[in-house]
Amino acid sequence: MNWKSEISAAADRIAGHAQVTPIMESRALGLDYPVEMKLEHLQHTGSFKARGAFNTLLGVDVPQAGIVAASGGNHGAAAAFAAQTLGFPAKIFVPELAGPSKIALIEQTGADLSVVPGEYANALTEAKSFEEATGAMQIHAYDAPATVAGQGTCFAEWDAQGLTADTVLIAVGGGGLIAGALGWLQGARKVVAVEPETSCALNAALQADEPVDVTVSGIAANALGARRIGSICFELAQGMTSVLVPDAAIAQAQQILWQAHRILVEPAGATALAALISGAYQPAPDERVAVLICGGNVSPDPLNG
Repeated sequence: MNWKSEISAAADRIAGHAQVTPIMESRALGLDYPVEMKLEHLQHTGSFKARGAFNTLLGVDVPQAGIVAASGGNHGAAAAFAAQTLGFPAKIFVPELAGPSKIALIEQTGADLSVVPGEYANALTEAKSFEEATGAMQIHAYDAPATVAGQGTCFAEWDAQGLTADTVLIAVGGGGLIAGALGWLQGARKVVAVEPETSCALNAALQADEPVDVTVSGIAANALGARRIGSICFELAQGMTSVLVPDAAIAQAQQILWQAHRILVEPAGATALAALISGAYQPAPDERVAVLICGGNVSPDPLNG
């Protein structure tokens, strides 16, 4: 697949629907070097996921039954928001670990929401059953070409905004976001995958040389808790740098973002930065680094409890 052309087409398709999110450089993160950041937590519904959802819905004829999606929370909110915006019914399945703030966010869209026991994989099973029973269109959270191309628009946009970094660090769950980055950047910049130690589907797949099931837990599990990496991501990620970070480093990165810039993000949103804070990734001298701040749906909601 020509990912550059797919992502360029996606960017044209979602223009006017997805937010153009800002970038900034910080020297206040307690590091000896500046860090460029793209603030994608300011996207609709608080994460980059709206890009893939809009690209999917705007690129096909949506059936009368509408759409169905399984999600740890952020994808479900984005899919529901995109469906609501475009006038389609939406059925969303999330696991209990999605948490009250993400569940409330989905409910605000007016989508039909079901909360199921277990983790993301359990929600996906329910969504597939609903799809077969009703004819609704499944919007996969990460392992579909339209989703990946939509997420890739984040990096096409960042390039157009003047991305100068040699290396971009990106948090990974199921792999849709980093697959979009790899599809767009294509070796022009180094891409580093960052995962929690307890939710590391990509790292495990790279070590095993094939996608494998992993157990999922930890403070970022409701956003980065895919049991198995997507096949599109795995194909694109061959040979890339992959690092793991502990929950304590993720929590520390959250605190630093808040203290330095009053940027309030969920654990997944701070995971890429945690690789620099913890030293899991150590830039070479004069290596320019950037991190994507990918999600801002903090639980509990700091203003509404």
